[in-house]
Amino acid sequence: MTRKALIFWGGWEGHEPEACAGVVSEMLRGEDFDVDVEQGNDVLARGGLDRYDLIVPLSTQVQVEKEALQNLIDAVEGGTGLGGFHGGMGDTFRNEPAYQFMVGGQWVAHPGNIIDYRVEITRPDDPIVAGIGDFDYHSEQYFMHVDPGLEVLASTTFTGEHAPWTKGTVMPVVWKHRYGQARIFFSALGHVASEFEVPQMREILRRGLVWAAR
Repeated sequence: MTRKALIFWGGWEGHEPEACAGVVSEMLRGEDFDVDVEQGNDVLARGGLDRYDLIVPLSTQVQVEKEALQNLIDAVEGGTGLGGFHGGMGDTFRNEPAYQFMVGGQWVAHPGNIIDYRVEITRPDDPIVAGIGDFDYHSEQYFMHVDPGLEVLASTTFTGEHAPWTKGTVMPVVWKHRYGQARIFFSALGHVASEFEVPQMREILRRGLVWAAR
């Protein structure tokens, strides 16, 4: 049976949401998903989100009406998977703690902006990251406020070069957890669309979205 996914995109153009939505929709169609791609978050207000098996937010720093957000939360609590990456999911509704509780974290900083850092696989036995191994990455190194109960699949360690007080801080990069009846997946990797050319980033996201879907 074909699964159905929704991607809603918008917000800050620096994250290239339209281009990223195109890449992700192609990725999901390759996994036999029927994909709806919507600009903005008006689709949340229309309700009926429980018809989707997976919802992928690709929208940074936007506002949402309380009823629209509740529609999203209700669908996820009922079993619609939620998955995404970077600020498109980790900084979508900055003013909405209920959304952040569902995601499992919220972006707060990226000291040094675009830098080189190391991604370390913490659960090599998990199918989402199995066989990938640690790798170097060139992008924003996300510092996030996170749920301590997450199942962390990959992390990064801050050197303190750009914010000395963060030296030695181990920060989740890829995680999964449960919310209501749903599976939640997040990867902090993917500042712009060209990062999909990094095979580890792309494969982790592909596996994670498929896992999150109902």
